[in-house]
Amino acid sequence: MDYLSSGGEEEEDYYCSDHDSLENEDSDSQWAPPKASSSKVITQESLLAAQREDLRRVMELLSLREHHARTLLIHYRWDVEKIFAVLVERGKCRLFTEAGVPMLESHDPDSLVSTSTTICDICMEDLLSSEMTKMDCGHCFCNSCWTEHFIVKINEGQSRRIICMAHKCFAVCDEAVIRNLVNKRHPDLAEKFDRFLLESYIEDNKMVKWCPSTPHCGNAIRVEDDEFCEVECSCGNQFCFSCLCEAHSPCSCAMWELWTKKCRDESETVNWISAHTKLCPKCHKHVEKNGGCNLVSCVCGQPFCWLCGGATGRDHTWSSIAGHSCGRYKEDHEKKSERAKRDLYRYMHYHNRYKAHTDSFKQESRLKETIQDKVVVLEGKDSQLRDFSWVTDGLYRLFRSRRALSYSYPFAFYMFGEELFKGEMTKEDLELKQHLFEDQQQQLETNVEKLSKFIEEPFDNYSEDKVIEIRMQIINLCVITDTLCKKMYECIETDLLGLLQFGVHNIAPYHSNGVEKATELPISWAAKSCNAGKRQKPEDPTSVGTSDSDRPSGSGSSEDSGFSSRKRARQDGMFNLNFPADRN
Repeated sequence: MDYLSSGGEEEEDYYCSDHDSLENEDSDSQWAPPKASSSKVITQESLLAAQREDLRRVMELLSLREHHARTLLIHYRWDVEKIFAVLVERGKCRLFTEAGVPMLESHDPDSLVSTSTTICDICMEDLLSSEMTKMDCGHCFCNSCWTEHFIVKINEGQSRRIICMAHKCFAVCDEAVIRNLVNKRHPDLAEKFDRFLLESYIEDNKMVKWCPSTPHCGNAIRVEDDEFCEVECSCGNQFCFSCLCEAHSPCSCAMWELWTKKCRDESETVNWISAHTKLCPKCHKHVEKNGGCNLVSCVCGQPFCWLCGGATGRDHTWSSIAGHSCGRYKEDHEKKSERAKRDLYRYMHYHNRYKAHTDSFKQESRLKETIQDKVVVLEGKDSQLRDFSWVTDGLYRLFRSRRALSYSYPFAFYMFGEELFKGEMTKEDLELKQHLFEDQQQQLETNVEKLSKFIEEPFDNYSEDKVIEIRMQIINLCVITDTLCKKMYECIETDLLGLLQFGVHNIAPYHSNGVEKATELPISWAAKSCNAGKRQKPEDPTSVGTSDSDRPSGSGSSEDSGFSSRKRARQDGMFNLNFPADRN
């Protein structure tokens, strides 16, 4: 089907021919069951719940205590599936050793009697056993040395993996012991330690990232399947999950980074100026040569050689300058100037169209209130039409199609240029692919402009027959633009990016319903996760010199009151996740 029409009779056939397909395609989209959102908003309240769910899974599988499960998850960047894969492929011993989890826990309370004394191998002091603490790895040092070690590591930003002080021991220390000892001397530092452990779920997890909104909304987003996607936070901010920039599909992240830098620095203009002009050696202003002689004069009166830029006198001939020699004029400069012109004109072609569609998108975004007023007027009329959802559906389809169209120009600039993909295809193949892409891009552009025209019509003042006609045209164009967007993305993913040999450029997939809105993680899930963790947790061995009575509330151990105590602590000001923790 040819979506591009030139007008008149062909345009009537165009709408009529698509009307039959409209019923099938639109009915499918209307009656298809809604797909559950695969991205979740993690708020201040649900952060601990999300973290505990992953902890619970690892604790159940490997029969581990919570801090050992956390050590494994931090080491493997909170990728539970990867932990399971390493367990199957390499075995439990290798899994634990690489993460710093001791295979055999050394907790023998009777080995150190409180009345006996022991020498600390760090400070070499003879101390009571009650002043000593033994870690799961079996190494025992005095509480003072342990505390100093923990304080230094926390201040260095190593809170998530504080290893044992013993020589060549890479076991990660028990977080409950760290919290207990540090809290006695520096409660604020213990709070910072808890904060780091909590935020590790976001900072070390490639599938969870902070929302880049400004000012920061305090939310994080978790995706389930693919990190190359675009999501919308509950605060309304839409962004690319991979690079945290604005949503820019069908541009890849690398393309968008280069494009924004080019637009910001006007690098092509600078490139043309540098190739077309020379700096005066006296006043350092740009001078453009308007004749064939290589001796030029600046407005400040300084003569200089065009070839090398060196200051000279005024005596010269067509072949040389008196007292100056730097070689004859070369054709390389002319070729360079022509190349700079061509690159600038090419950049301006794509930038002007990108800017035009971006400006149109901004203007059309202001139609929301106008459209609502039109719908109110239509609903107040005595008409057979009662459902006006086609108006808002058409408006949002216009937004999504216009957005995809605007970002398709930066994509084309790099896809068919030499900056990123030089040598990936033959010149003939590249031209063929470019013509195919530009044909689809032009068809989409034509129909987006038609949809914009009908949306902006003052149909609230039209007769009922005219409104029905506009309704059919808008619904028809919605199906067409959606189909064209899908085809353009299919062309990009299959015929262009899919054929690359030397580079990988992933783009966020196209969704007819627009950027996926992340749903909030239920807070009620927290209590369920905590209770499940309690039921599955093995008995917690007791560390020498550390008692449960000394452990602060909300310590993170599954023996404590868990989420409820943490939640109260945050409400009292212990945790404020409006901003990520200060690493300084």
